[in-house]
Formats: sequence, C-alpha cells, structure tokens
Amino acid sequence: MLQLIVDRFIYELLRFPASSKLAGMLNFFLYDSIKIIFLLLIMISAIGFLRTFLSQHKIRGWLNRTGGFGNFFAALFGAFTPFCSCSSIPIFFSFLEAGIPLGIAFSFLITSPIINEYLVVLMFGFFGWKITLVYVLSGVAIGMVSGIILGRMHLERFLVKDIMRPDSKVFEEVKLYHGFKSRLLFGIGEALSIIKKLWVWILVGVGIGALIHNFVPQETVQGIVGKAGFFSVPLAALLGVPLYGSCAAILPIAIVLFQKGFPLGTALAFMMAVAALSFPEAIMLRRVMKLKLIAIFFCITTLAIIFTGYLFNFIAR
Repeated sequence: MLQLIVDRFIYELLRFPASSKLAGMLNFFLYDSIKIIFLLLIMISAIGFLRTFLSQHKIRGWLNRTGGFGNFFAALFGAFTPFCSCSSIPIFFSFLEAGIPLGIAFSFLITSPIINEYLVVLMFGFFGWKITLVYVLSGVAIGMVSGIILGRMHLERFLVKDIMRPDSKVFEEVKLYHGFKSRLLFGIGEALSIIKKLWVWILVGVGIGALIHNFVPQETVQGIVGKAGFFSVPLAALLGVPLYGSCAAILPIAIVLFQKGFPLGTALAFMMAVAALSFPEAIMLRRVMKLKLIAIFFCITTLAIIFTGYLFNFIAR
C-alpha cells in the first residue's frame, strides 16, 4: 500500500518519467524514510512499554554476578538501551562509579551502540528475522566475550583515580510505572523522543543510500570488493572506526552496499565499527581512562567485529 502511494505521488502527481534515475532516487528515499520511521514508532513504543517492568535495583543485582553472568546481563542490558556510542558513555561512567567491575561495564559499552531496538527493527524490515537474530546474538557475544577478556586483563590501573566509588547512588533512583496507560504513555513518549533525535540522521542515511542505489553502478561496487578480496572485512572495519554516526544513518547505507554486491559481513562490519567505535568516543573516554586502556579497548572490539564480519560472510555463502 505504501509503495503504491509513493509511486502515484512520484509518477502521477509529479509526473516523473518511469525511466528517470532521479525519480528512482526519490522513490527509494520517500518509501524507505516513511517505512523506517513508522517501524521505529511502533516497535520502540512496545519495547519502552516492556522496559517499565524492570527496576534499576534488579539490574544492578544482575550486573554484579560473577562467572561471566554479569557480562552477559550487561551486554543484554546494552542491547535494550537505545544509545549510540557517545550516549552510552555517561552510563558507563555511572557503572564504574557504582562499583560495577570494569569488564562488565565494558560489556555494556560495547553492546549498547551495536544493538538497539531501532537497529533491530530496521534489520528485521530489510533482512528478515534470521539474519537479524544472528546479528543480535553476535552483538551480545561480542560485548560479553570482549568484556570478559578486558576484565581478566586487570586493567583498572589505567583508570583515572577515584572513578570507582562503591558508595555511588546511581542505582538508587527508581521510577516505577503502574497501570497499562502509564506504561503505554511512557513507551510512546520514549519512541517520540528517540525519533525526534534520529529523524535527521535517518533522512541523511536513506538519502545517501538512495544516491548509491540509483547512481553508483553495481559493477563499480563489486570491483572495489574484488580488489580487497579476503581483506575486505578488516578494511571495512578499519574505515568505520574514524567515522561517527548513528546506526539509523549507517544501516541504510550498509543495506545498499550489500544490494550492490558487498558481502553481508563486510557491510555489517563497517556499520558495527561506525556504531561502536569512534574518535569522539575516544575523546570522551579520555576523562576516565589512560590512552593505553582506550587503545586496548578499541583493538579488542575491532578484532571481535572483524571476526563477526567473516562469520556473516561464511553464513551468507
């Protein structure tokens, strides 16, 4: 129905010729932008509604578990928070101040930007549930395993002194929601708040995707991948690290690159690197970490993303 409305608007009302590349770009832009924003509104509202049943006191109890369970719950908690890498850092700081172990805090910091509800919604709409499920599981695994490794390296000596204060009351403020209406209003409010922050990035990402989709020949993209060969995944990940952007902006570009001939794992490795690692993030982390710890964190996370990219390329064969 939506595609029919868009087609009529472009080809009947605006009277673009069907063979026009500009019309194809506009069609792609309008259809994908409306589809993405609508999916986000529905799904984030539902997830926000479900989140009202969790108290911060329970979350702290789950995070303080040992034997890898704390890392798992931290990664899972990160997957349910709608934050980019820089937005996750204040919560990461709060975890350290509350006495949460460094490795467990890292599991949250890594997973939160890689997986979030709007990314899952978009991937489900474009790739289907199987690829989306594998992506979510791999993202949680990246956060969990990387956090365990970083935790066992005993890197607390590279933190700024006095950052870990067990007496912090960051988890003491608990706002409870009672009744269906208040929970639903919270979910809708959260969805509108997130979309308000993201809509510009969504339009930018879809716009770039529309340009690539209609004006960059598929042979050109395949030629670039062909030259990189086996090293396309690490190259894509390393290219993504210096960049900064929201998954809402990067995913449409990754999807178009995949449609043009990029291997799935290569496209996703680029997106994950942009989402999870960036220079602005490193600058913010410098407030509480020495440069050596930031470098170790970036290296381990990048290696995990590269491994995941190869895994997706193998699965997609």
